[in-house]
Order: sequence, then C-alpha cells, then structure tokens
Amino acid sequence: MTFPADFLFGSATSAYQIEGGVREDGRTPSIWDTFCHTPGKVLSGDHGDIAVDHYHRWREDVGLMAELGLDAYRFSVSWPRVQPTGRGPAVQRGLDFYRALVDELLERGITPWVTLYHWDLPQELENAGGWPERITAERFADYATLVGEAVGDRVTDWTTLNEPWCSAFLGYGSGVHAPGHTDHAAALRAAHHLNLAHGLGTQALRAVLPARARLGISLNPAVVRASTDAPGDLDAQRRIDGLANRIFEGPLLRGAYPKDLLADTARITDWGFVRDADLATIKQPLDMLGVNYYTPFLVSADTESRTVERHDGHGASERSPWPGAAQVAFHQTPGPTTEMGWTVDPTGLYELLLRYRREARGVPLYITENGVACDDKTAADGTVHDPDRIAYLHDHLAVVERAIADGVDVRGYFLWSLLDNFEWSYGYSKRFGLVYVDFETQDRTPKSSAAWYTQLTRTHTFPPAKPFP
Repeated sequence: MTFPADFLFGSATSAYQIEGGVREDGRTPSIWDTFCHTPGKVLSGDHGDIAVDHYHRWREDVGLMAELGLDAYRFSVSWPRVQPTGRGPAVQRGLDFYRALVDELLERGITPWVTLYHWDLPQELENAGGWPERITAERFADYATLVGEAVGDRVTDWTTLNEPWCSAFLGYGSGVHAPGHTDHAAALRAAHHLNLAHGLGTQALRAVLPARARLGISLNPAVVRASTDAPGDLDAQRRIDGLANRIFEGPLLRGAYPKDLLADTARITDWGFVRDADLATIKQPLDMLGVNYYTPFLVSADTESRTVERHDGHGASERSPWPGAAQVAFHQTPGPTTEMGWTVDPTGLYELLLRYRREARGVPLYITENGVACDDKTAADGTVHDPDRIAYLHDHLAVVERAIADGVDVRGYFLWSLLDNFEWSYGYSKRFGLVYVDFETQDRTPKSSAAWYTQLTRTHTFPPAKPFP
C-alpha cells in the first residue's frame, strides 16, 4: 500500500501538554493550571507546570521531528502566553517563542500547522464566564488577530479550535476537564459560543493573513453505533450523533442547528443565546477540515433512565456530558483495547472519512489526530519497543489509504503524539508518543514506532506490521 507523493505525514502536540514554563515570560494561569492544582481533579495530582519542558527544549524537539522525516508539525499556541488576560495587547516574549519555533521548523523543511485553541483558556476569561458567555468568542477573534499578525507571513495552515466538543461537554457538562463544571445548559451555551469563536476567528484571520492561507477546524466526530436495530436503540444513536457531531456540523457546514437536537434539549435551554447573525458568521468557507479519531461509541436505550452515566466514551464521569440523553446507555465496543480502555476499531475512521465526503463536499480532509496509548517501558539496553503502536498505526493508516483509493480527498495524517506528555485528567499515566520521555530527567528516546513511521514518511510505502493484539 502506497500513499500519494504529496500526502502529508506529520505529528501533533498541544501547548499545555508539552510546554511547561507556566510562569515564565508573562504567561498567566489558564483554566488547566487552575484545574490541575485543585485537589482531586487530576490523577496523582499531576499538572503541566513543567510537562515535558518543550518551552526550553524546543530546538531539540524540532531536531527529533527532522530525524523522523516529518513533513509537518501541528502545534497549538498558548493563549495565556500570548495574551495573558485574554484581552488587550500581546506579550511579545510569548509571541517570540512561537516566531522562533516557526522559523526553526521552516529551516528544517517542516511545515508549521498552527492550532489557535487547544483548551487552555486564560483563567481571567473563565472568571468572566468562560465559553458559556458570548464575550469569550469575541475575545478569541482578537487573539486570533494577534497571532495571525505575528506569524501569518510564515504560516499557511491554520486551525481555529481543536475538539470543541471536549471544551464544551467535558469542561462544562461532565466536569472531567477544565474548568470542571457540571451544568448542561452551560455546556450547550459553550458549544454555540465555540462555534461562534470559530466563525469570528476565521473572519479575523482572513483579514490579516495572505490570500494563500488555508483555514479550518479540527473536530472529534464520533462514530455512534446502535447496539441493535430496535427503535429505542436507534433513537439513542440519533441523540448522541446530534450532540457529538451535528451540533458542530450543522452550523459549520449548513448554517443551522439540527431541529431534532433543539427538540431533544428544549427542557434544558430555549437556545435564546443564538442571535440572528450568528449562524451566518459560523458558516465560513473551510479550506480544510480536521478529523480526530480514536474509538467508536456503542449505545442503546437505557430503560432505567439513569442520570449518572456508567461510561461516557472518555472514561467514567460524575455526570453525563450528554444533555438531553439521560435515557441513553453507553457500552464497551467489542475488540482489543488500548491503555485508555478504548476499543481499537480502524473501521470507524473509514466511516468518518466517507461521512465527511458527503457532509463536507469539496472540502479537503486531514486526520489531525490519531494515535494510541500503550504500556511503554524502557528495556535494559535503553530502547523502547512498542509493537502494539506500530500495529495500530498500520491498521488505521491502511483505512486512510483505502479511503483515498475510494475517492475521498484525504491529504494528510498527523499522528498523536510526537512526545509522551501530560494527558489531561490522566496526568502522566498514559503514553501516546512516538518519542519516550523520562518525566524525571526529560530525556527523549525514540521508540521503535518512530523508526517505523520514519520509513513511512520517507517512502510513502507501508513497512510491515503485525496486527494489534
């Protein structure tokens, strides 16, 4: 199996998960700094104060990218590092870090892909109401302008938001992500204002970027499967598809929220926060669409009408992240699982790519996240062998290649993640990286999957791999 010569192979990270340096050069706390330092919120009390020290080791890390043969590197900008209060002028020391990073990437022949928001909202904006409030979307547009003006002459590819579903529903619905709220009405308001932030941010970027710039968004759409063909189970599938997928697809691609979604959530909110011009603002032309995929969902009707979910697709939570879906039960899908407990099922990725060929007709697709957490260990000779990751990557990239052969316009793949890093509420207990990081010494060791991926990036032809166990 061979990929087109111009297919882009990259890797991805996010600022809070790797940078550290949280109190340096004018940076102020984000919601994740506050959340991590709240007892009981993150496993083992872990936090991103140092993370993997990318803020000081970025030249070394770019060198690793070059050794891996990456075509591109997708990274996020830390909003509180660039604009500490979420308003007003930029801190030039913060922008200088990203200017230097972009320059080094270009010097090494690696295309920089900027994500403006990967969940690290300045705490001052959260204090003013956070994403449930319209003002946060307006502030995001100002921030987008600052970053666009700083590096827009050198960066062509831009993503406004990463996985707005997580920001809205894990942050404000279930409370397992920062800022840790459990208010379903607030989660729905947050989802709308994140959509609006994308629209306003896109408009702001287009006003300051060269015409060649390409703008998009990275979603984490869910493959939602009904456990049976019974009417109740199919309705459960419809409800979760609305909350996971169509709440973003509708406004972004068609300029409207699905009517069934509005009906499902009518007891929670009247959606009066949606103003007349909002949907036209959200529906900006997309130059590309990012698809993040890890595992499918399996749902059924829950006849017991539980208000507390046993499984939300992202780990146990105190409250469901799914407004208006109290009668939906989630089940473990069959098959081997990763260290996250997520079922390995590459067919879900293929289904998503076919879906977006229909839903986002004419928009190029990129896999902006896909990867696996494994129980990686350092051997006596200092090497790290991760055959399970190699098998996972092989099987998921095989369905990407199949989708391309079937006519889907998929143009690139960004592996999650470049480095082992801070994995949100799981702390440092889960390892997704191509490069093993000793969190005590910060030493980096490329795993065997890194050699496999390097051969793929340089030849565009699959190296051999054994199936995932």
